[in-house]
Amino acid sequence: MPTYEYRCDKCGKRFSRVESISVHGRRHPACPKCKSAKVTQVFSAFYAKTVKKS
Repeated sequence: MPTYEYRCDKCGKRFSRVESISVHGRRHPACPKCKSAKVTQVFSAFYAKTVKKS
């Protein structure tokens, strides 16, 4: 499952959550610090791990 990163618009806390794609498309989580529902997804770098050697 993918890991998504969020930032709270109210307190500025950045946090990440592991969510399935179907859950991610339905709603954003609440901030773990202030419990605000006003959060924005933050796009970050990622890496892909494969089993094949180049």
